[in-house]
Amino acid sequence: MEQARTMGDGARGLITDGAGVARCFWQPSMPGYHDHEWGRPVADDRRLYEKICLEGFQAGMAWITILRKREAFRAAFDDFDFERVARYTDRDVERLMGDPGIVRNRSKILSAINNARCARALAEETGSLAGWLWKHEPAQQDRPARVDLDYWNNNPTSAASAALSRALKKRGWTFVGPTTMHAFMQAVGMINDHLHGCACRAEVERERARFRRPG
Repeated sequence: MEQARTMGDGARGLITDGAGVARCFWQPSMPGYHDHEWGRPVADDRRLYEKICLEGFQAGMAWITILRKREAFRAAFDDFDFERVARYTDRDVERLMGDPGIVRNRSKILSAINNARCARALAEETGSLAGWLWKHEPAQQDRPARVDLDYWNNNPTSAASAALSRALKKRGWTFVGPTTMHAFMQAVGMINDHLHGCACRAEVERERARFRRPG
């Protein structure tokens, strides 16, 4: 990984690589995830369920810890096929509790299974988990004019993430608090929180403009 340095006061929160390309301050710790995944719109039901689960597992931990374990999580949870996870039994819970590749937290494991059942019910009711989730994308006028480090540090939640959290909890989901849902919305492209000046911000905006909202 190339050495990064903080840019000047006019671009706080950005780092530059050896070629002078600016990116968000956290990019060096997770370069592939930042450059090619975070903020890119996701419409696949399974991947959206996966992201909600992993954000729940991340609570109280660093995201990089979960990212390093993601393939182990996928193997343990049948690639987050919520139809299959919804049928898990106590035997599966004990299997997961014995898996050193994942976060062995019983409450979070039970939450992932519970949320699979909720996802299945929601998809059966509405036709698509993605279609229902994307209805909670905030309107452009509700987004900040500029995403800078001050905004990043002072807005761990939003009105949209709080509304999504309430809606999910009403349907029985767990580990879906406003902060967790804000991180989820950032990750799956419902909002673009790449900092202004980051090389990926414009790319993500173009992808969001081309993206066909499900449902």
